[in-house]
Amino acid sequence: MKEISCKLLVIGAGPGGYACAIRAGQLGIDTVIVEASKPGGTCLTIGCIPSKALIHAAEVFDATRQMAGGRAAMGIRVDPPSIDLAGTMAWKDGIVGRLTSGVSGLLQKARVKIVSGRTRFRDGKTVEVNTETGQQIVRAETVVIATGSDPVELPALPFGERVISSTEALSLREVPNRLIVVGGGYIGLELGTAFAKLGSNVTVVEATAQVLPIYDADLVKPVTRRLADRGIRVFTNTKAIGLSETGDALNVEGPDGQQELPADHILVAVGRRPRSVGSGLEDLDLDRSGPYLRIDDRCRTSMRGVYAIGDVTGEPMLAHRAIAQGEMVAEIVAGKKRAWDKRCIPSICFTDPEIVSAGLSPSEARAQGYEVKVGQFPFTANGRAMTMLDEDGFVRVVARADTNLVLGLQAVGSGVSELSAAFSLAIEMGTRLEDIAATIHAHPTRSEALQEAALKAMGHALHI
Repeated sequence: MKEISCKLLVIGAGPGGYACAIRAGQLGIDTVIVEASKPGGTCLTIGCIPSKALIHAAEVFDATRQMAGGRAAMGIRVDPPSIDLAGTMAWKDGIVGRLTSGVSGLLQKARVKIVSGRTRFRDGKTVEVNTETGQQIVRAETVVIATGSDPVELPALPFGERVISSTEALSLREVPNRLIVVGGGYIGLELGTAFAKLGSNVTVVEATAQVLPIYDADLVKPVTRRLADRGIRVFTNTKAIGLSETGDALNVEGPDGQQELPADHILVAVGRRPRSVGSGLEDLDLDRSGPYLRIDDRCRTSMRGVYAIGDVTGEPMLAHRAIAQGEMVAEIVAGKKRAWDKRCIPSICFTDPEIVSAGLSPSEARAQGYEVKVGQFPFTANGRAMTMLDEDGFVRVVARADTNLVLGLQAVGSGVSELSAAFSLAIEMGTRLEDIAATIHAHPTRSEALQEAALKAMGHALHI
């Protein structure tokens, strides 16, 4: 049995784990990282990156189909296109391969030792790793738990055959004719919309009164309109009961009673759960917050020398949150004074159109006792949006009525995910409406809508 000793052991090479290990290596900390699969974790290998690749391929294919159908307003005509989904998936896998190799290279550059295998805790300082060449023991002064999360499985719809998770959806080799998506959150709608563009007949089943329930209704309206335009059926206030007796349909119950929805595949996308069972974590005496590991503002758990970052610590389950936590923990281990003091974590939904939100919505700000000014500027009045044939959506700014301090920024529209950095920076820097309004925004760009929203909140928008 081989043994390794190190100063820092990171368990899980997802965005949070590999960022922590790389930064620790840069700081001269003797670091070992353990990963059961490929470096990059869920986000890079079976989540964020492959799903965005599929979404882009679907957008290109859909645009080409529209040109072939004589609906191309720009005068472009093409022959009727076809889709080879296996080829699309191979292209996607190539991107994933490049990125996983890149992460491995960065870890090696930082002199981090990579151990491939599944871990099990012996105690808070020691783990057993089952590798291809046998069992290895790793002893560390400090441990960072970055084990990530898994898709939630419904008892009435266990994964297998027709019932798939996002992981299997991103590995399909043929476009399903009939796809039912259980769960109208961001994962379900992103993948459901992509497959609809590829040619699937898509139905979304959502238990609450609105798809994308974490966003306010104004942001969701352009998305629901686009879903309807694409022929995607949406059932809200509807619960999935289970498969039909023949196994080729989903039984649901909603406002109109029970009905049977035929399906080739049923994608269950009702959320994710922390990966905290099966690695010995359950044997450690760590405080929990529900199913998640409880941490403080330095990502410390209740056990000395044991930190936790990323999805295993709870919402928001976002890769960029995990990366920021990982970088912070590495610096704390190196002796630097760091604490979690982020004002906002931007969230993005890569639907059609996209949604981005940073900080407080108008209702959230009012619920916290603020009197607010709200400025909203539509893309129908934005020149760049017109030239891109996509004018749906708007940019919205929420500010304190007394000081004009920006509390939140939101947008819905084509490509607005790229505004997320500007939104977050504005809030982190304590920006006021006057700061945004006085900043020159390049013309013609969608970002001009941000300046116009600030001007409108101040009472003098120029272009509306």
